[in-house]
Amino acid sequence: MPKIVLLTGAGISAESGLGTFRDEGGLWAQHRIEDVATPEGFARNPALVHGFYNARRAQAAAATPNAAHHALARLQQADGFDVTIVTQNVDGLHEMAGSTAIHMHGELSGALCAACDHRWPAPLEMSVGEPCPACKAPTGRPDIVWFGEMPYHMDTIADHIAECDLFVAIGTSGQVYPAAGFVQEANYAGAHTLEINLRDSDTSHAFRDHLVGPASQVVPRWVDSLLA
Repeated sequence: MPKIVLLTGAGISAESGLGTFRDEGGLWAQHRIEDVATPEGFARNPALVHGFYNARRAQAAAATPNAAHHALARLQQADGFDVTIVTQNVDGLHEMAGSTAIHMHGELSGALCAACDHRWPAPLEMSVGEPCPACKAPTGRPDIVWFGEMPYHMDTIADHIAECDLFVAIGTSGQVYPAAGFVQEANYAGAHTLEINLRDSDTSHAFRDHLVGPASQVVPRWVDSLLA
């Protein structure tokens, strides 16, 4: 049974109305990374950080999966393929479409205690001094991997890539490590590699094949070709 590992980035959710990060007008064009996506930024101004993620959480809650998410769910549920989805995205659109996904950068739907590492479902709006249900410390934060922190599930992801026959990156910039290095790991493992994107990424040269265009159009066609 062919084993496929799919890495998805912000580009797959952009057509669901969720802003990408690095394009002109993207989320980082409106906020400094250092202010809203680092532990130091949270320590300096937790109200700003909570406000940023509250807005993103509300935006994600109102979004719906697009054709690309649904196509990947069809592929994952099809007989004859072993499909693992690894996502850099913190929205829940893969799950809403019917997939299971490994969230390497955390999830907007989760809260994390900075004191005891307890996790719980995040309310729609978190506030400064959010109390931890386990230790009661007022140290609740979004369960999001910030810059300078180690992504989640790295050993599991490495095992999947080492065993895969096909590695596909969809809607990724190729600028954020360690995810940007996954294609090289797949190449070392002898897997076929495919990039699906609107344009070349920083790691396009490392992929054997490329499909160019909007994810909502290209991904369903690609999935249909596999299932046929």
